[in-house]
This record gives sequence, C-alpha cells and structure tokens, in this order.
Amino acid sequence: MGSGAELGPMGEFHVQVAALRSDRSDVESYARVLSETLGDALPSGMVEVERRRTLADRVGGRAGQPVALRIVTENRRLELSVGKHGGLKAEIHQAVRGVVIKRQEVDVEEWLTALADELTQLAARDAVARDALSRLFGS
Repeated sequence: MGSGAELGPMGEFHVQVAALRSDRSDVESYARVLSETLGDALPSGMVEVERRRTLADRVGGRAGQPVALRIVTENRRLELSVGKHGGLKAEIHQAVRGVVIKRQEVDVEEWLTALADELTQLAARDAVARDALSRLFGS
C-alpha cells in the first residue's frame, strides 16, 4: 500500500460515480456501464449480472435482460435490482466470510456512494486495480 498522496486521485471515483446518478435509471444501464466498463478494471468475479432470459432470447442466442447487478467485495455486496413495481431497488449486504449477516435497503444515491467507497478501498490495497481504475477514470 502506498502513501496517502498516492490515493488523492482515487477520490475522483466519487466524482466519476456521481456521473452515473445523472442519467442512469434502470438496471440495464447500470449493468452495461459497470460490467463492460468497470468489469475489465476490477478483479474477476467482482461484478455479477443476473439476467432474465425469455424463450426468444434463448432461441436467438441473446444473453437476456439484466434484472440484477451485484458488486461483490470481501465484506459487502452491493446489489441493484429491478423493483417490484419497476424502478430500481438498491441494497447493501454486510458479509462475514461470504455469509450475508445484514441486508439494508438504501436509495440509489447511497448505493453509488458505497460503490465509490469500495472502489477507493480496492485501489488503496491493490496496485493493479489502482492502475486500471486510474486509467479508466483518467485520474
């Protein structure tokens, strides 16, 4: 782990993630941005996308429509899913050794703040992720 000065640009994750707030309103948009953009910069398995596949999707060889997005870290799982009545449902799950011990429903803004915090923490402890995220966000 480097010096505090090294982490200065990582604070930019909060600014970059805030951009998601402005024009993303469905799971599909978040899934596309986070899995295609961040997915390449993050450790394997950290971004999970759950999809609903219709028969037409299966026959057509399509992946299906994203219905849930999970960012999995050592102690938390950030989950964004389609709400019962449309819109987004955001949850933060606390985990101990992979077992969820607490689930908290939050608003999307709080979820995005938690995502920025997780990216900052990841960058602080993983040089490869820090370099990839810095390139991605131009920090």
